[in-house]
This record gives sequence, structure tokens and C-alpha cells, in this order.
Amino acid sequence: MRVTTSFPLGTIRDTPSEAEIISHQLLLKGGYIRRVNSGIYAYMPLMLRVIERISAIIEKELNNIGCTKLLLPQLHPADLWKKSERWEGYTTGEAIMFNLKDRQGKEFGLAPTHEEVITSIASEIINSYKQLPQCYYQIQTKFRDEIRPRFGLMRSREFIMKDGYSFHSSEEDLTSFYKKIGNAYENIFKSCGLKTVGVEADSGAIGGASSKEFMVTADIGEDSILFTQSGSYAANIEKAVSIPSQPIPITDNISGWLETPQQKTILEICKKNNLDPSQIIKVVVFLATFENKSDIPILACIRGDQHINEVKLFNLIDKLHSSNLLKVKKIEDKIIIEKNLVNFPLGFIGPDLDNETIKADSNWDKKWTRIIDYSASCLSKFVSGGNKINFHKVFQEFSFSSKDYLIEDIRNAKKGDKIKIDDNEILKEKKGIEIGHIFKLGQKYSEKLNAKFSDKDGQLKSLWMGCYGIGVTRIAQAAIEQNHDQKGICWPIQIAPFKVIIIPTNLKDLVQRELTEQIYNDFLINKIDVLLDDRDDRAGVKFKDAELIGIPFQIIIGRDSINKEVELICRTNNTKFKISTDKLLETFISESKIMYNENS
Repeated sequence: MRVTTSFPLGTIRDTPSEAEIISHQLLLKGGYIRRVNSGIYAYMPLMLRVIERISAIIEKELNNIGCTKLLLPQLHPADLWKKSERWEGYTTGEAIMFNLKDRQGKEFGLAPTHEEVITSIASEIINSYKQLPQCYYQIQTKFRDEIRPRFGLMRSREFIMKDGYSFHSSEEDLTSFYKKIGNAYENIFKSCGLKTVGVEADSGAIGGASSKEFMVTADIGEDSILFTQSGSYAANIEKAVSIPSQPIPITDNISGWLETPQQKTILEICKKNNLDPSQIIKVVVFLATFENKSDIPILACIRGDQHINEVKLFNLIDKLHSSNLLKVKKIEDKIIIEKNLVNFPLGFIGPDLDNETIKADSNWDKKWTRIIDYSASCLSKFVSGGNKINFHKVFQEFSFSSKDYLIEDIRNAKKGDKIKIDDNEILKEKKGIEIGHIFKLGQKYSEKLNAKFSDKDGQLKSLWMGCYGIGVTRIAQAAIEQNHDQKGICWPIQIAPFKVIIIPTNLKDLVQRELTEQIYNDFLINKIDVLLDDRDDRAGVKFKDAELIGIPFQIIIGRDSINKEVELICRTNNTKFKISTDKLLETFISESKIMYNENS
């Protein structure tokens, strides 16, 4: 394609103020995307070609394992989501689904995901075990009402995603296909030239028994990954489990009450009383809100040198109660406290807080749900709040079991922790960008949406399901985070918008013009994606644009064209070849293969 007639570049020189990270800056400066509104972008011609290449790689791998492509509606009737009991969770408060009413007053949502729709369709077309397994996938636009859209395509309100859904006759068959999908994902990301890490993850609002995320490590990643150097373990911080460091025992000369005026934080208490954070149990108060049930107040206890993992806490509460849990939130609002609690010493709460602190006229459950993390449950002597303003106290031989405490893992694993007691290998931490996520949904949706099949014995059973997502536009931006330099983007050749760009330095020169056309046509005949920068601009402008947009190879046609020689530049490593035109195509193909293998 020619820049002047069919593929104009929209590069800009200044860095847009809204772009916080390098990949977002380069997408805007390179003319790949244009901002329409907060979190809403137009995909310009260069970007669309990248998206199409990523999509082609995805389709090839999924088709190879027997998946079938379709296209599902983006506008979903609320009734389907109400059947799955996700409507309230996705549309109230800070929820992410755009929702609306039609002229007849019926409720609809713009799809952030498609479990309900595909399960409803499966309930109509799958009747027998003989039709199983099946897997359908689509690549299309999704919508999420992000509270704070940021980082360009990383956290936007509108984005392109591949989502797939599989249906099975048994849990064993689901598990087998789940592994097959995981392998296909690894091939997809490798074929896109990306280095990824697969980690255990929390299933979140999608739900299901287990899930795995595929992450691109990057300093700007919003997720933390904990992993061992050997690769024996890797997990998202929301899911990771580990063994904390040993606590420091409290000396015998500390006992009784400790007066702690204005000492509400762990660090303040430790500094003023010569204590270590591992000798303290902090008590944090949460409120669990349900769709059709009274709110439940929670006392969550954890060692002072550890932090509560609110995702683990949410999942635990969700497991304990059959009602639809909407959220678990820390109670910090004084108005809420004064309305529902009496004699409540915020900042000085202890594990022995009694149920009488909950007001009789409160709409909360009248009994605290008490949870203690494993890290704190083994402490025989510790300091905690004294349930009295400005006082803590030393607890000795306190029985958590007699106080109806559930002993569970609700802590954040962290770097430096061990995975096994008898193993010296410790966890390391990196930031990551999630580009793919696979879920074993089980029968969560099929049971609620009545998607059943007849088994070999003629018995009706609920379908087993899996769900598999890839962020197509996220892959594109993540690739830039991994592949750029001070000059601009360095695309992996597998997903680059073009393989090569031809840059004549002076098209007014007849020799250059004729040689340019000859090379351009040779590449087209050989079906190589080539872009010809035939603008009547200074060579320096063309060079800067080529480096910015990051096309893997550049062919520079300059003064040596009179000798039938050109310069072939590899954008990734800046290697340069001065080469005769009769060997150009052969050398380009050879170097392309090398680059492809290096990226893969």
C-alpha cells in the first residue's frame, strides 16, 4: 500500500497529556488509535491491521482444536442475567455493565461477557450427550463502565475481546478440554511474539471452580504475580497461598493493659510499646451485603505484619452463605457505625468484641461472623485492641475456637514467603498485564438457566461448562510494553501491521523513483505486506515516522540506488545491511524467518 493514496499516516510529535504509560503514548503518537472520549477509542488503519493479525492467530489455534466461531448479540435482556443472579451485581453501585431501558420499559445491558446468552442458546440446541463436547467462540466488541478508564486500551470502556464457551457431559471431559485450551493459549501468545506467565487466579464475578490467567510481565501492570524462580508455582496475588514468616514471641515482662492514646495503627503501637507487628493481632470490621438477605457484620482477624486479602474474604463469605453476595466492604463510615453499632471503639477493637455492640434496631444480622487467618490463630500470646478507647491489652491463652472463630486463609501472600515448610524456595514478585483468562465454570450457569442434556442412561443432567477469554486489543498494547525503544514501537513481526516499509529519500530522482517501484512491485508479487512511503517529505521525517510506527524492516533507497544498492534495516535490533537489489528479496525473507523464530 502507498501512504499517499491508500494508507495515510496520522503520526503526531507531541506526547498527549492523557497518556500515562509508554504503550499508550506510542499508540497515540503513531496514529494507531484516536481518542473519542474517556476510555473510548477509534482503531485507525494501522491498528486495525494489528487487530486482524492477532485475530487470525487466535482463530487458527482455536479452529485446530475443534472450536466453532459465531457472533452473539451485544445487547442482552435483563431477564437472562436475573436468572443467573448476576444482574444486580453487574448493574448496581460501582458495577461495570452499561444498562438501559427500551421504549417499552424493558431492561437491557451492553455485554461485558456472554455466559448467559450462550448458555441459553445451548439449552435449546444441545439435547444429548452425543452432541458433546462443543466449543463456540467469538471476537467482538465488549463494554465495561470503568470507574476510571486509564492506560489506553488496557482499561477502556469499549474493547475487542475473544470469548469462548465449551459444553461437556462430565467434569472429567471439561478438565481435559480446559488443559487443551490452556495449551492453545500458550501457542497463541507465542505466535503473537509475546512472553507470558500462566498463573492461578481468582474466578471473580465470572465464577467457577478454578481459573488461570495469562500475564505479560511489565512494570506498569495492575496485577501482582507471585512466583518461584524454578517455575514450580505461580499465582495472581488474589489467589496465591504461602507460609508466612515465623512471628517473634512476646517477652514475659509484657502483660495486662497497654494505654495507647492516639495509637490506632500497627506501626504507632509497635513504636511506642517496643513491639513487633507479628506480635499483634489486628481486627478489621467488614460488612457483607446480599441481594435478598440482611447484611452480615464480620470481624476479620490477622497478624499485624500481614494484610487481609479482600478477594479471599469475599469468596469465603460467598461460600458460607447460599444467598447472592453483592459485596464485602470495610466499615469506616462513622454514620453507618453510629446507626448500627453501640459502644464501638473503632481503632481499638479486640477479638473478644461481643455481639451486644450491634444495635437491636439495626437491619444487620445480630451476630458477628468471626474469621481469623491461619497466621494469627496459632499465637498463644498477643496484643490486640482492648475494646476500649485508647487501650490495647495482652491476651494470653485466648481460645479462638470457643469464640466461634472460623480459621481460614484470608491473607495476602507476599514475596519472601515460602511455599512449603521444608523447602527453602521463596516467592518472588512481578507486575503483570492480564491478556487471557480461562475458567472451569462447572454447572453454575447451566443449573440456573436450565441447560440440560440426556446422558447415556436417558437421565437429564446439567451441562458442564468452561469459559475462555483473550483481550485482543490488550494483546496489541501489551506487545508494545514488551517491545519498544526510545524511538518508538518495535512490533513482533507476527502481528506487525506491515512486514516492511520502503523509504525513498528523494522521489524527484528518476533512478530512485524507478528502483522504488521495482522493489515495491517485487514484494507485492511475492505477497509480502509492504508499505511504500511515497510522500513528498524530507527523508528525516520519513525515518522518524518509520521508527515510531515500528514496522519490523525498513528498506532505505538513497544515493546508492544508482549502483542498484539499498539499505535493509531491522527495526528490532537496528542491524543494517547494504545490499544489492538482486539479493534484497532473498535476504529479507531469510532475516524475517530469523526474527520470527527469535520472537517465538
